[in-house]
Amino acid sequence: MNAVVPVLKKTTAALPQLPRTAVEEILQRAFAEDAPYGDITSATLLPADASATAWLVAREPGIFSGGDVFRAAMVMQDPEAHVEQLVADGATFATGERLMSVTGLARGVLTGERIALNLTQRMSAIATQTAEYAALIAGTGARVTDTRKTTPGLRILERYAVRCGGGHNHRFSLSDAVLAKDNHLAVLTGGDTGRLTAALAGVRAQLPHTVHFEVEVDSIEQIEPVLAAGVDTIMLDNFSNEELVQGVALVNGRTLVEASGNVNLSTIAGIAATGVDIISVGALTHSVRALDLGLDIAVELPGAPDVQERADLP
Repeated sequence: MNAVVPVLKKTTAALPQLPRTAVEEILQRAFAEDAPYGDITSATLLPADASATAWLVAREPGIFSGGDVFRAAMVMQDPEAHVEQLVADGATFATGERLMSVTGLARGVLTGERIALNLTQRMSAIATQTAEYAALIAGTGARVTDTRKTTPGLRILERYAVRCGGGHNHRFSLSDAVLAKDNHLAVLTGGDTGRLTAALAGVRAQLPHTVHFEVEVDSIEQIEPVLAAGVDTIMLDNFSNEELVQGVALVNGRTLVEASGNVNLSTIAGIAATGVDIISVGALTHSVRALDLGLDIAVELPGAPDVQERADLP
């Protein structure tokens, strides 16, 4: 997927459970968009009792993510469909490998195909790219995390895909934690950096002990005033590697250190070597290319011999 391609490995991390209701809500919206009044093509061309068996097949190697999503998409179109996952979420796969199978009414399989493919292609792409980043910092003690730069409405799926690739999740939403960035600080202090510690300490005093408090800084000079306010994590934004080394030394274990900005496959190893704890990467979700997966289908028409057909339709 990128110029630098580390060896991909199956994730050994425990994966969270995708909430069934959330998956169904996403699929309902997707099918309302894709087939608002049904699938006129399948309804016109295919006999109502025609059955089919189809396989989700990899056209390129990667890390799989989205088995439950594929299953739910197919069952939503045919409640009696039998769906089997052949490659586990978080596992590596090779070109040509079968990842999922589905047997059911042909109309249901073909109506569900595009949505099932769109989502598993994107989720597997995110898992694959995350695995590339994670492989480059293995053994450093740093962890790669996602950001809120996700596709609106698909965040829960994309964050799950990051986990499938061996990455970690940042806060899910604006409601989960306080993360004060440069614009927040500008308003909070009125542009007076001398008020930074007192202003942040006032915020800290208002927060319940269960709420995580993170503050972004864009210069070495801001680190000590921010630390004096008692924050839980300090984010060093767009620091050079030399500045990150200085920042980590200055923090000296007093709080978690996150690096953000200008992170890509060519830079992440050097960033991890500076001693930071967390590296947040928006590119895990905001700029992936969908992995090439297709649906190969065998159609069984009543009273007719089996017909082998490729149904990777636009």
